[in-house]
Amino acid sequence: MSDPSENQVRYDQARFVEDGHYEPLLAEKDLTRVEIDGDDAESPLPNDLTREALEFPDLSEPELARHYVRLSQMIYGIDTGPYPLGSCTMKYNPKFTEDVAALPSGAVHPDRSERSTQGTLELMYRLQDYLGRIGGMDAVTLQPPAGAAGEFVGIRVAAAYHDHNGESHRDEVIIPESAHGTNFATAALGGYDVVSLPSDEGGRVDLEALEAALSENTAALMLTNPNTLGLFERDIAEIAEMVHDVGGLLYYDGANLNALLGRARPGDMGFDVMHYNVHKTFATPHGGGGPGAGPVGVVDELAPFLPSPRVREADDAESDADETTYELFDPEHTIGKVHGFQGNWLVLVKTFAYIARLGDEGLTDASAKAVLNANYLASQIDYEVPYGPFHHEFVASAGEQDAADVAKRMLDFGVHPPTTKWPEIVPEALMTEPTEIESKATLDRLAAAFNAVTTESDETLESAPERTTARRIDQTTAARNPRLAWQALEDE
Repeated sequence: MSDPSENQVRYDQARFVEDGHYEPLLAEKDLTRVEIDGDDAESPLPNDLTREALEFPDLSEPELARHYVRLSQMIYGIDTGPYPLGSCTMKYNPKFTEDVAALPSGAVHPDRSERSTQGTLELMYRLQDYLGRIGGMDAVTLQPPAGAAGEFVGIRVAAAYHDHNGESHRDEVIIPESAHGTNFATAALGGYDVVSLPSDEGGRVDLEALEAALSENTAALMLTNPNTLGLFERDIAEIAEMVHDVGGLLYYDGANLNALLGRARPGDMGFDVMHYNVHKTFATPHGGGGPGAGPVGVVDELAPFLPSPRVREADDAESDADETTYELFDPEHTIGKVHGFQGNWLVLVKTFAYIARLGDEGLTDASAKAVLNANYLASQIDYEVPYGPFHHEFVASAGEQDAADVAKRMLDFGVHPPTTKWPEIVPEALMTEPTEIESKATLDRLAAAFNAVTTESDETLESAPERTTARRIDQTTAARNPRLAWQALEDE
């Protein structure tokens, strides 16, 4: 593969000052002070929430337009380039789903009567059916507003099931170290003690360790299949039997379902409950703190405990015999509501549109390309990939390099780096998932970025990134105290 310096890997130039940082257009010298009229004593607001004056940038229209256009050019997202975050699955959202969700008929007030929203209820009913068939589940709720919320609902359904059967002593959830990272927090949040399960030499569930961990206190085993190493659990049938033999439930984390679409179903493997990450598998926008969706599917035995309401066909004697009507209902032993109304409706519309347009053949093709792309990219990079054969994602090791430094340096080549430091089973992990959307040319550019970093010095890596609009930031402070609006520079 050619050297990245020969433009195999490219990066976007921005406006820099001498130290390599972006120079803000809205500088302190551009401010205009505007006095606010009115008597502060008459203000109903507390004094610490009011100001005597506002400071506005004093700019012409071209300056303002260029400032915001320049900011837009600095934003990296899936519409800009590849986003190979392993396990997070940041893939392109096709725009036709946005068009469908933007149709005027989709703007339905949730308080309208069932009689006046039959089209809405029918779509939800059909989506429940689609997801049930895809996952091999008997019943589905659409209410959870995100994948993490779906995990929590699944665990609460399991708890309600055990309590109903007089087995509230079951207070342990077993989680392999190769599980999706949120599982540990979900089980703890659900009130369970977490029992961590080591992997065997091949990176899969250690059956002897599982047998030792199982007991009459086991409520569930939470499993991601394929796991975060991209490995399929070949002993899944035996694992399911072992869990069921002690009265536990088998929970499927849907994070990696995009590797199995059209080829295998969690329900057929013996799973009792699962959540669907629709942003991972069905290309709805990744929540990022905003509206998402995390439907949950269960087998018949657990259906009475799902959140309310769900949608079903109505037995309506007043309707035309040839016309199917739909209604909302509360499952018999429901755990109650977990979100307002019926979930994030427009996200669910996008999920339905994606599944309906691709159909069985398209969904099967998507999983094939997800697996193909991951294996091709892994074959082109110089870093070691210690475990395989894998499916939709792989975990390389940065070896003697610091994985976080590798990620920072990859930014200089105009690509987003993979997930780093996880799973911990791989030292200096580089967890990579290109998804089914990327072309061979894009994968080659990603591989060139990986390979360019393998030979660089520690000094270069530790000082990276050098070509971005901002250098290394305090990531903890940026996450906890983000600047969400423009602020005037303070006098020094």
